Parts: sequence; C-alpha cells; structure tokens
Amino acid sequence: MPTALTRRGIVVLSAACLACLMFGLEISSVPTILPTLEQELHADFRQLQWVMNAYTIAVTTVLMAVGTIADRYGRKRVFLISIAAFGLTSLICGLADDVSTLIVARFLQGLSGGAVLICQLAVLSHEFREGRERAVAWGWWGVIFGVGLGFGPIIGGGIVAASSWEWVFLIHGPAAAVAFVLAWTGVHESKDPEAGKLDLAGIVTLSPSVFCLVFYITQGPDLGFASPVALTILGVSIASFIAFLIAERISKRPMFDFSVFRIRPFSGAIVGSAAMNLSYWPFMIYLPIWFHAGLGYDSISTGLALLAYTLPTLVMPPLAERLSLRYQPGIIIPAGLAVIGVGFILMKFGSAAARPDWLTMLPGCLIAGAGLGITNTPVTNTTTGSVSSDRAGMASGIDMSARMVSLAVNIAVMGFFLAGGVLAHLSTALPDLDASQLRLFADGIAAGNPSPGLADSVVHNALRNGFGWVMLYGGIGVWIMAAISFVSFNARRVQAEVQCPD
Repeated sequence: MPTALTRRGIVVLSAACLACLMFGLEISSVPTILPTLEQELHADFRQLQWVMNAYTIAVTTVLMAVGTIADRYGRKRVFLISIAAFGLTSLICGLADDVSTLIVARFLQGLSGGAVLICQLAVLSHEFREGRERAVAWGWWGVIFGVGLGFGPIIGGGIVAASSWEWVFLIHGPAAAVAFVLAWTGVHESKDPEAGKLDLAGIVTLSPSVFCLVFYITQGPDLGFASPVALTILGVSIASFIAFLIAERISKRPMFDFSVFRIRPFSGAIVGSAAMNLSYWPFMIYLPIWFHAGLGYDSISTGLALLAYTLPTLVMPPLAERLSLRYQPGIIIPAGLAVIGVGFILMKFGSAAARPDWLTMLPGCLIAGAGLGITNTPVTNTTTGSVSSDRAGMASGIDMSARMVSLAVNIAVMGFFLAGGVLAHLSTALPDLDASQLRLFADGIAAGNPSPGLADSVVHNALRNGFGWVMLYGGIGVWIMAAISFVSFNARRVQAEVQCPD
C-alpha cells in the first residue's frame, strides 16, 4: 500500500477492498460454474438463470435502503453486520444440495452483498477526505474491484478444477471473517444526524416490479406469454412500477429524485450505465456456456478464454479518463457503447466461422471489453459529478440501481433469445419431434448439457444459432442505447443546429 495512507488507513482500505473483491467475484466467477451446476444439481436452463438473477435482484432491492440505514444507525455497525451476513449466506450457498436452496441462498447473499457494496462506499467516503489519501484509497479500491470482476472467470474455473463448485461460495466464509476483523479494528463509527427516514414505499414497489418482469420473461415460454397467469404477472409488474413512480413523486425523501434526470449529462450517463448491462455484463453469464458446450473447453480453458473479454476492462479506464478530458463524456460514453456493439457483431461472425474457436472469438471479445473499459469510468464520474455534492450519494444509488435492474432484466432477455435460437434450429433439424420434446432438448442445449441422444453437429449448430441471436441482440441493442445516450447528452446542441443551419 502507498505511504500516503496511515497504518489505520491501510487497515480500513484493506477491509473495503476485500469486501469489494468478494462482491465482484460473486458476479463474475459464478457464470463459469453454471454448466457444472446443471450437471451436479440437475438444474434446468431457467433455474440457472435464477441462480444469477436472484443475486442481482436482491442487490437492487437493498441498494438505496441500506445507505439510509447506515447513515442513521452507524456505518461501521451496518458494514460489520453486512460482512457477517455475506459470509454466512455464502456458506449456505456452498452447502446447498439442490438448486432451489441455492437460488434462495443466492437471494440472501445478494441482499447482504448489496449492503456490503453500499457500506464500503460510505466508509471510504468518510474515512478518506483529504485529496492525496482519498485519491490513493479510491484508486486501490477501483483496481481491486476490477480484479474481482476481470479475473473472476479464471478464479471460478480454477476453483472448480482444483476442488469443487461449492468452494466458489465457501471461500467467502474465511474471506468475510478477515474483512470483519479488519473493519472491526480499523473503521471508526460515523452517522449522519440529518439522515432521513427509510423510503419503504419506494422499496416495496420497485422490487416486485423488477421481479415480476424477470419472472414473465424467464417463465413465459413455459406459461405462454399470452396466458392469463403470465399476463397477470406482467400486469403486477407494470402496476408496481407505476406505484413506484407515484410513491417517489409524493415522498418528501424519495430514494429516486427524478428531477436529476433534467440534468442532461446525468441522463446521458444513466443511459450508458443501463446500456452496459443490456449487453456486456449479462452476456458474461452465457459466454462460458458457449466456450464450454459450444467449443468443448474445460473449466480452466473457459476461464482463460474469458480473460480476453474481461481484461480490457482493466486496461482501458486510464485511456478513457484522458479521452473524457479532451472530448467530454457526451462523446466518449456513446462512442464506448458503439465499440461494445462492434465487438458483439464481430463475436457473432466469429461464432459463425467454419471452425469456431477462441481465436475466431478473440477480436470481438477484446473489442467489446475495450468498449466497456472506455465507457464505465466516465459513466460513474459523470453521474456523480453532474449533480451537487449533497446529491452525489443519491446519484450513485440511481446509477447502481440502473445497472442492477438492467442486468437482471437482460439476463432473462438474453436467455430467452438463446433458448429461442436453439429451438428455432432444432425445429428445422428435427422436424419429426413434437413441440414439448423440442423445448426440452432446447433448454438442455442452452444450459450447456445436451441430451445424449442428439448428434454433436445438431447440438453445435443449434448453440451457434442461439448465440448468434444473443450477440445480434447485444450489438444492435447497445447501438440503439448509444444513440439515445448521445441525444440525451447533446439534445440542445442538435436542436440549435436544426434551428440555425449553416
């Protein structure tokens, strides 16, 4: 650690960095074990989606609430409780003997993980206030968070190869114990005497809206998208979201102050925040299935192949900072999103090669990761920097909520496209099978564990078709979001040019 920090400062930063490392690993390492979970726990495709979505939806549920709770009752106290809860729920995940238990445990782990994330941000902001030590602390925190997200796939693959899938979760037990001791000995207690009341109305309306929308997309193929049950679930989602908008409008202390969306840089950056989680991050859940089932790689090889997708996100942020200073975020953020889209289209071509392998996927993976690296830091800096300092915490909360909500929804959407593309190919390749049998085969293939009776060529081509649909959705979707972000940033300039042409 740099000498700019005191000994106690190093202890505090170590606690926060270890906490953020655990949080990042639980997002990026778990996708590499999904094919293993399918085999070991006999999980179907939709259950595998819920293994990821339970975590992200739970994180979204507590993001805004925990900040208020920590301000009122003590940031150190809530941080310690959150770390202990994360360690305990991680142990429950690792000890789960069926997929239903794992999904419930993942939801509980997400609740504690979201609390850990918000508390570590609050602790760092309070503990490091001076220019030099603040820069050093946040710099190290960003590096460690990036390591957790970037190296998660290879860490997860390595753990599975050396031991078993359970240790992807169990390892957080001792890590949480160390983080707890560091936080207990180093962090000073702090409160905000002017902290407002908890926005319960906002919490209890937003969470069901996201959950029901994801449930509708995920379970729609089985229920029938136009069935009474499915439409009722969709109606609850819409009604809950409308209730959320009303609750935030009339609340004296809303967790979402929608007036900040009148600030064009903030709006443009939030679109960019959602766009990254429409394309790059949800695809990370499914890309291991392509490397494992589509290309036949083992866990370690899959993790190594995924480094091409994740490492550029660690390398590009310094360049993004310099570009933002020169060209402004209103140009850099949409440009970074456009680069992600180029990467997805190149990955689609790479997967459609005569003999696809990691080399045919490499250009697209690198370019998509570079686009994410260009976009991510300017988005974060713009969302907090475009509002007054007293609203920075709320702005950061909206940013993280936009990321988690869009991630949860698009995990479901990409899963729908993947299974739909696989099913479309099987319908052509196996015309004699009935619809229920085809769907059963399609779900198995999409999950990375096809039925033994299917020919390898049929499985491979079905996966290639399904992933082609997903990559096309990711590429076109992020390009559309890039255009919306650009307009949000530059609407006044565009309007002025239209009214006063040369």
